[in-house]
Amino acid sequence: MSTTSTLRPPTEHAEPPPKRIGFGGRLSRWDLKLSPYLYISPFFILFFVTGLFPLVYTGWVAVHDWDLIMGQGEFVGTKNFTDVLGGRDFWNALVNTFSIFVLSSVPQVIAALTIAALLDANLRAKTFWRMGVLLPYVVAPVAVSLIFSNLFADKFGLINSMLGLVGIDPIGWHSQRLPSHVAIATMVNFRWTGYNALIFLAAMQAIPKDLYEQASIDGAGKIRQFFAVTVPMLRPTIIFIVITSTIGGLQIFDEVRLYDQYGRGGADGQWQTLTILLYEQGWTRANFGRASAIAVLLFLIIVAIGLINYLITRLISTAEVKR
Repeated sequence: MSTTSTLRPPTEHAEPPPKRIGFGGRLSRWDLKLSPYLYISPFFILFFVTGLFPLVYTGWVAVHDWDLIMGQGEFVGTKNFTDVLGGRDFWNALVNTFSIFVLSSVPQVIAALTIAALLDANLRAKTFWRMGVLLPYVVAPVAVSLIFSNLFADKFGLINSMLGLVGIDPIGWHSQRLPSHVAIATMVNFRWTGYNALIFLAAMQAIPKDLYEQASIDGAGKIRQFFAVTVPMLRPTIIFIVITSTIGGLQIFDEVRLYDQYGRGGADGQWQTLTILLYEQGWTRANFGRASAIAVLLFLIIVAIGLINYLITRLISTAEVKR
């Protein structure tokens, strides 16, 4: 007796109809896609209003004959740039700017790094000392400039009086070029060293203590640990401080403007910087086109120096990786 079985073809399961997404589901998807952009949009809006638009508008003014009272004039192309670059004042201000920048930034970073190392040690009243180094930054730039301009006065200044006690002739802090740069750089260092020291201190406290313990086991002293462990671990922070100091140093204005009662950078432009020259062209001579050309050139100089810092940083990092 044989039995036969009929094989039934496998039944294909029908796919369920797609669910209709309601308004709430669509809103949830839009929220996931758009919310990150909305969160960061205030920064870009502020950057466009306060940064990008003024920069583009300055470039537009720089290629026109623009007067403070009459407003926009005819299109002059690169004439404002050639007039600025062809004059003595721009190059004199450029040299002064770089001189004050070097005299302020280099000692400032070294002093801030040293102060941060001292504050990171086991000191009594740590909070008091850390707040104390920030006090010069809180003081208004006008007050700092007035105090230091009197300290560095040519005839009756405290600095020259102290130098006279040890038999040194008075120095022309306002009449000579290099001494005036040293005096202005001293003001800048007084205000910003403590601020940068706290940034270094925060970075030092983030360094793992195990590295110091290993270095101590290997026989490294405090100074050796500082240069072999602390400084290499602070390299990103040092780069940040150098870049911000570069930007701020090339845009210095308050200390230079208030160094004397006239605010023009000296009788012969001894300490006239690019920002003072820009101010003089725009508000004293009412030539906004030439002032805008100086602003564009200053922007390009800052960008170029920033790129140089970036390239040097990459070269140093690449050399360390190869080691």
